[in-house]
Amino acid sequence: MTRLSRKQLSRLDTQVAVPGYDRQSVTAGIVHFGVGGFHRAHQAMYLDQLMNDGKALDWGIVGVGVMPGDRRMQEALASQDYLYTLVVKHADGHYDARVIGSLVDYLFAPDDPDAVIERMADPAIRIVSLTVTEGGYNFHPVTGEFNFSNLDVQQDLSNPEQPRTTFGLVTEALRRRRERGITPFTVMSCDNIQGNGDVAHRMFTAYARRRDAELAAWIEANVTFPNSMVDRITPVTTDADTAELQSRFDVEDRWPVVCEPFTQWVLEDRFVDGRPPVEDAGVQVVEDVEPYELMKLRLLNASHQALCYFGYLSGYRYAHEVCQDPLFVEFLLAYMENEGTPTLAPVPGVDLADYRHTLIERFANPEIKDTLARLCAESSDRIPKWLLPVVREQLERGGEIHRAAAVVASWARYTEGTDEDGQPIDVVDPLKDQLMAIAAESRAHPTAFIENRELFGDLSDQPRFRDAFLAALYSLRSSGARATVDALVKGVL
Repeated sequence: MTRLSRKQLSRLDTQVAVPGYDRQSVTAGIVHFGVGGFHRAHQAMYLDQLMNDGKALDWGIVGVGVMPGDRRMQEALASQDYLYTLVVKHADGHYDARVIGSLVDYLFAPDDPDAVIERMADPAIRIVSLTVTEGGYNFHPVTGEFNFSNLDVQQDLSNPEQPRTTFGLVTEALRRRRERGITPFTVMSCDNIQGNGDVAHRMFTAYARRRDAELAAWIEANVTFPNSMVDRITPVTTDADTAELQSRFDVEDRWPVVCEPFTQWVLEDRFVDGRPPVEDAGVQVVEDVEPYELMKLRLLNASHQALCYFGYLSGYRYAHEVCQDPLFVEFLLAYMENEGTPTLAPVPGVDLADYRHTLIERFANPEIKDTLARLCAESSDRIPKWLLPVVREQLERGGEIHRAAAVVASWARYTEGTDEDGQPIDVVDPLKDQLMAIAAESRAHPTAFIENRELFGDLSDQPRFRDAFLAALYSLRSSGARATVDALVKGVL
């Protein structure tokens, strides 16, 4: 067994690709917040690909962890010289393994926030990138305004030179660069939210404005926040994945990453002080990201929500099980074609019919083993951003909304906390207690769930949506999830 480290690279299984460049020559140009599986399967992979081609060697990545749980990742990567294995799982059972070397350091911010700030204040750092999840942007799901009631934010505002949050750390680094006459860095969001760069812009400048209006004005005038669309299914790494890497490739890796073969990154070309030549690694660099991101959010991401609650309640536990079931495939394709796609503008270079069928193929990959529990988690962050915009646009245009309304009903039923066999469901959501209480109340008051204006705005006042939601919720409770999907497919619900 070969333990992953810089000194052991030459001893790895010949089937495992290793960095073809001297990692000692790689210097840091990016600080990245949120070094999870997706970042390591996506942005870090693209940079590693460039480095293997002899490019971007001055764009190494320094990871930063802010949350308490990030310490474990920092320790795992530090023990391996910041190397890790990326395992691409093909549907036919073939695996490709590749060691990624673009990550050069990892700082755990709670241990030494000043070290993180000073690293970002270094002129060599020209991009600060983010994969901090939807919730990491600290905005209200309906109003979109920055949440100043967050206790950590309040602490940062009262003690700005020893911050706890990403907002506090990045803003203080920008303040120091301004004070020292250093060109600011670009803030590049790689998170799966619509207009991710615009959202980052609003949230960081809102925080900065509350801290120092003059600093905020400088950030507004000098810092860019490019939008991007990112895509690669990257399930949580399991113990079985780690053991499989050892058995197939004789590699001991404390935290490998597994992913599907498909990957996509569409990036707006707005950078303050240069960027790596990512187009040479297959990134689509464009003037307008919006058509691509709406395509992904309203077809791929919304379809994940369309399959996960119905699938879980029907007894499935993995996405591929749901998408190998013809009934569910028909339902998903009907949602995408008749509800999601009508809200999209033409997407340059993309055949949307082909894209929809490609999504089903990706979801059905049995090697990925993407759990429905993962897809069902954090729904209060996801449904308002991915599915409800489809509902609102379709209501405005008089289009179909009954499938999307049924997905909301399936979320409400799932949030009741027991499946159709009476077994408990572990609901994972930042609003878990509130949502489960409302879901329980909806047994006596059926519209209670959608009357939560924090999440749904005025949708409960829209008769077409309300009636479709209630019909699906009644069917879920009286007939079950599979029968409800069948009724939706047959057009009788």
